[in-house]
Amino acid sequence: MVNSSLSLLSDYPFQRLRDLLDHHATPEGLQPLAMSIGEPQHQPPKLLQEAMNDHATLWNKYPPIAGTPELRTAIKDFLDRRFALKEDFLSTENVLPVCGTREALFLVGNLLIERVAKGEEKPLVLVPNPFYQVYVGAAVMNEATPVYLPAGPENGFMPDLEAVSEEIWAKTSLLFLCSPGNPQGMVADLDYLRKALELARHHDFILLMDECYAELYDRDKPHGALGIAQETGSLKNLLVFHSLSKRSNAAGLRSGFVAGDLDLIKSFIGLRNYGGASMPLPLQAASVALWNDDEHVAENRRLYKMKIDAAERHLGSRLGFYRPAGGFFLWLDVSERWENGEAAALEIWQKCAVRVIPGEYLAKTDETGENPGTRYIRLALVHEQAIIEEAMGRIAAIL
Repeated sequence: MVNSSLSLLSDYPFQRLRDLLDHHATPEGLQPLAMSIGEPQHQPPKLLQEAMNDHATLWNKYPPIAGTPELRTAIKDFLDRRFALKEDFLSTENVLPVCGTREALFLVGNLLIERVAKGEEKPLVLVPNPFYQVYVGAAVMNEATPVYLPAGPENGFMPDLEAVSEEIWAKTSLLFLCSPGNPQGMVADLDYLRKALELARHHDFILLMDECYAELYDRDKPHGALGIAQETGSLKNLLVFHSLSKRSNAAGLRSGFVAGDLDLIKSFIGLRNYGGASMPLPLQAASVALWNDDEHVAENRRLYKMKIDAAERHLGSRLGFYRPAGGFFLWLDVSERWENGEAAALEIWQKCAVRVIPGEYLAKTDETGENPGTRYIRLALVHEQAIIEEAMGRIAAIL
């Protein structure tokens, strides 16, 4: 028998998008352009391949599930540099390399959600709405109840933590937050991060900070939850997640890490000994090289800024355009022209041959029928500059 919890997961957004668009024709002579998937198209730096080649003799070795000492040190050094951490605040024992943060964000549900007996009230997992689907998968597949916190413009595209009741907090096991956010590109400020960590400790739940876009920012460096933890002198109740997929254009490397509360990291290692994949040693060596190098990341940011510049030049203030503070997505409000994001995505596909994703596919409709993504479409600015210019020009032309 298949696990019945699978039936509680909604269709993955990209299958819904295929169902919406694939049976409609695009204009003859226009090359279809896909701006629906956030897959980096820049090439990773040469040092990735060089490190793999230098360690090619290690493919026959079983890799340690907790990562090599060199990789854990490189991760610690990156965090110390990036978030101005004191050298003795974070230890290499506080970091755990993983095979991409998707794996870790899903497995963390197995680690931290307590199963209850049939008939008892399920624990709650709070997620921003819109959300990354893996957050909900981690909750549902561990028999927890996801609670969707609206993250619309009225709250600066962040969940309103003050609006959550004491009753909800008391039943909460996990709070997922993403900063910089996907899809809205917002960044949590210091006070917001302080409040989230304070709530986690007061109500004894775990704050899970998805910071995978932290190295891609428009102007100001996004704050990190580890910096807030340093203010308190403790990493209790906190795990943060980072990845090389966006930072280094190395999505295929499947390399990231989780860092934070030492007791949780130790338990996570124990869980991954059973159910996690260990990263091959040549890939760990490549990850060391990438975490130790910041120059290629600065170049990456420069290229993404050029893409945002192009979008701003073509769109101006139309479709509610704003420069995302972090990440590489545009979250465009189409409500002045179209009934909803689905209608916008369909017309843009039929007239422009540009593939974008309706915002409602990335969000949950609440019990009143409201979906915070209905008015929006998401565009991923990941292609080379000429393709971005072409796609944005096509969309601007039909406006």
